[in-house]
Amino acid sequence: MSKPIVAIVGRPNVGKSTLFNAIAGGTIAIVKDTPGVTRDRIYADCTWLDMNFTLIDTGGIEPDTSDIILSQMREQAQIAMATADVIIFIVDVHQGLTDSDFRVAEMLRKSKKPVVLAVNKVDSFQKYGNDVYEFYNLGIGEPMAVSAASRLGLGDLLDTVCSHFSAGHLEEEEDDRPRIAIVGKPNVGKSSIINKLTGENRVIVSDIAGTTRDAVDTKVVRGGTEYVFIDTAGLRRKNKIKEELERYSIIRAVTAVERADVVVMVIDAVEGVTEQDAKIAGIAHERGKGVIIAVNKWDAIEKDDRTMNEFTRKIRNTLSYMAYAEILFISAVTGQRLGKLFDTIDMVRQNQNLRVSTGVLNEIMTEAVALQQPPSDKGKRLRLYYITQVAVKPPTFVIFVNDKKLMHFSYTRYLENRIREAFGFRGTALKFIIRERSGKDM
Repeated sequence: MSKPIVAIVGRPNVGKSTLFNAIAGGTIAIVKDTPGVTRDRIYADCTWLDMNFTLIDTGGIEPDTSDIILSQMREQAQIAMATADVIIFIVDVHQGLTDSDFRVAEMLRKSKKPVVLAVNKVDSFQKYGNDVYEFYNLGIGEPMAVSAASRLGLGDLLDTVCSHFSAGHLEEEEDDRPRIAIVGKPNVGKSSIINKLTGENRVIVSDIAGTTRDAVDTKVVRGGTEYVFIDTAGLRRKNKIKEELERYSIIRAVTAVERADVVVMVIDAVEGVTEQDAKIAGIAHERGKGVIIAVNKWDAIEKDDRTMNEFTRKIRNTLSYMAYAEILFISAVTGQRLGKLFDTIDMVRQNQNLRVSTGVLNEIMTEAVALQQPPSDKGKRLRLYYITQVAVKPPTFVIFVNDKKLMHFSYTRYLENRIREAFGFRGTALKFIIRERSGKDM
């Protein structure tokens, strides 16, 4: 089930990052780091009560002049309006209302997206309470007094945010059409691929990085099956500095991946696999999506009989945490191997929904334990009692052990490799949940 997207928008120095960290990094939310995946503090998977959502910090480099501040605010608002389900608009009670606040509030109001107005730095309601009411003048609803630094008012804020999560997410889940997100850095050919698949220019294509304005859904019918391709938006302006370019491409990748079943990660064959590619691919890996790596512009490469193997090895080395990903070498210009993309998508979707019987899983685990003894610490050895599959998309397994602390990541990876040897699961991540139970309980 895709999670709602919550974006934080606000001027520099009003406390965007503090609020982000307070929600994402404290006891309010659960944030999991996946070994081998480079993570930026741009987004975080969060939980409030029984609601799960993805929190995004839209803030980039802090500008120096008031004109640039307004420009930056507009850019943030545009990102939030294009990608978020709910927007948190944060203002500063100490600085009071500003012209920038009014202009951005007007944009947010016209977007028709739910906006929650957070008045930050209210460490004492008795002292600043009357100042909070001034923000009613923005015309976007009730201002909520919070202090991100002191963690005051965050519960009420999150209650309000979660109240805006609509049934639309549930309705989208009832749509059983395959949903494929096309992600990657700007100008790697994402839109060109979709245009070639549809046979018409549905998405603007140009040599300027980031010409796609908004996330676009494109329907493609093949073999009686209707596929929904989700293109990720680029940037409105081409003069963004590198850090912001990377930030916004990652934000848009997060929002597209959340809605997708399978993610096609597009890499530029001329440029090769990069660190930013690894970050974007990591988003799909963390969320357990099916992953296909499409090396585009393969027609522009001088090749010999070793070129494809060498390129594959570089991808596997850089994206070592997702060795299960399928790799295709394609050309959006010539259409080379684009037909095979659909076959690969179908194969990955089948593997995402594959179920393995409990009896067979336990046979595999017993054999794996016999071949490689589980780790021990201070005389206490890990014991594995039982394994069962509890979910699909991604295939999810629960392993019952005597002590979770002894279940090292490397041994979990060893068991994963044994399961993959038996059943393949090509193109999809596998999720493992470790639970503690005494032997006499089994």
